[in-house]
Amino acid sequence: MALLLDTHILLWAMDAPQRLPAHVRAMLANRSEAVYFSAASIWEIAVKSALKKVDFDYRPEDVAEAARRTGFTELPVTADHAARVADLPHHHRDPFDRLLIAQALLLPARFLTVDGLLVPYSDLVLLIKPI
Repeated sequence: MALLLDTHILLWAMDAPQRLPAHVRAMLANRSEAVYFSAASIWEIAVKSALKKVDFDYRPEDVAEAARRTGFTELPVTADHAARVADLPHHHRDPFDRLLIAQALLLPARFLTVDGLLVPYSDLVLLIKPI
């Protein structure tokens, strides 16, 4: 089944793969299924980057380019993705995460995340414990 990466997983896959467990690195390297990164994650990175946080040193265009070079597939945000958010229960309030969940449900794709609050949305959510 295809994989969709939460923003943290995307950043670690590009910048700090050692933070990901070996089985997750293997999943990302296995090219038999598509690995997606969402335009919503790039938007989230852009918002955080614009806030000029000291502990957040990522440029959205660099992350997107690195993900493409890695062979990940960019997933645009569509009207169907945005509309699906309205049907989600309110397990989580973060609009980026809610949009990513909607995308995972519609693809469908396994959604790799470090956020335990997202697990109740679907059995498609795979909780990753970073190293």
